[in-house]
Amino acid sequence: MSTSVAEKLAKKSNKRQNTKQVRLKLVYIDFWSALKLSFLAAVAIAIITVVFFFLVYTVLQQTGVFEQINNLFKTVAGKEAQDGNDLTAIFDLGRIMGFAAVLAILNLVVVTALGAISAALYNLAVKVTGGVLVGFTNN
Repeated sequence: MSTSVAEKLAKKSNKRQNTKQVRLKLVYIDFWSALKLSFLAAVAIAIITVVFFFLVYTVLQQTGVFEQINNLFKTVAGKEAQDGNDLTAIFDLGRIMGFAAVLAILNLVVVTALGAISAALYNLAVKVTGGVLVGFTNN
């Protein structure tokens, strides 16, 4: 006797599943845990920032966008640009990656501090509000 897949699914849907639901209040966030987690997130963002700047620079360099901008600058500036002012010297890989590194370090400090401040502010707000009610189930 062969049963179809639809019949098996119908039999399963008629069964009542015993799902247990639990409601808990989040009343405290550990400061050091939030600090470490925000630091790890900031490290990931810093790595993404540096890789992003490198990839964008490489694409713009390979497509010749910097050369076109430099030619436009020389055309608009005229004689002053012919005396050695060159935009490609300003937009070299070393300066772009240096800027990306400085931006990544600044971002690292800011994101870590924001994570720590957020945890501290949440812990202060819990004293007034009583916390956030969170529901969990065992599905």
